[in-house]
Amino acid sequence: MKSIKRRWTLLPGKDITELDKKVMYWENKGKEVPTRDLIKTPEQIEGIKRAGVINTGVLDEVAKHIKAGMNTLEIDKICYDYCTAHGATPACLNYEGYPKSVCTSINEVVCHGIPKEEDVLEEGDIINVDFTTILDGYYADASRMFIIGKTTPEKEQLVRVAKECLEIGAEAAKPYSFVGDIGYAIEQHANKYNYGVVRDLCGHGVGLKFHEKPDITHYGKKGTGMLLVPGMVFTIEPMINMGTWQVFLDSEDPFGWEIISGDELPSAQWEHTFVMTEHGVEILTY
Repeated sequence: MKSIKRRWTLLPGKDITELDKKVMYWENKGKEVPTRDLIKTPEQIEGIKRAGVINTGVLDEVAKHIKAGMNTLEIDKICYDYCTAHGATPACLNYEGYPKSVCTSINEVVCHGIPKEEDVLEEGDIINVDFTTILDGYYADASRMFIIGKTTPEKEQLVRVAKECLEIGAEAAKPYSFVGDIGYAIEQHANKYNYGVVRDLCGHGVGLKFHEKPDITHYGKKGTGMLLVPGMVFTIEPMINMGTWQVFLDSEDPFGWEIISGDELPSAQWEHTFVMTEHGVEILTY
């Protein structure tokens, strides 16, 4: 009889723990479980939290200065200067050819908007500012929406509902629940407004690298995807489109990064880095 290669391994010379028992229970039922290296140590979680403090400081600094008439290259400089002044490194800069320190995605740009001098913020724009900090080898990743001046009620609602989707997704992330539980909860809320939940991009494990397992999809079925175990660190970052969930790569972007909503209607996104605990998720990017 062929033996099944197990993902979850016991620590040699250590007694089996309650956590081990719970993970093995689900693995025996055929569910996808994490490998042990996805469970962060308390020291690693503290390191990620310290990176999160700087990451929050970066976005707070943007909040102080962002306004109509500013171009997104100026936002990039604010982020780079704050991050490096605090002894940290912007994770985006030169990541797989990405040319800047931050992603600035305006209106119909879903994500990975590249800062540039010609992208000038106008009254009524909505913009997502997405930044990841590396401090002492630890990564923390978060994004916020900003409304420039006064915008339309439709855009205001989109920004609000996108934030609610993040909060509802986080609430659904219980210890020993599944990635699909997060996506299901987000999609149910977005559907009330006939909004599209982007499927082509997702949240992800984070902490020791920029992108780790698991993929955190923002749509799905309860009880599917990877088991979420205390000690796992990951982002939830639903991209919510006013219209279709579909997206396309902007053919005019020479770097091959900018993603646009399929019908070019506005899109909104909020993101935090979370650690799973025995009681639910804790935000590491406050």
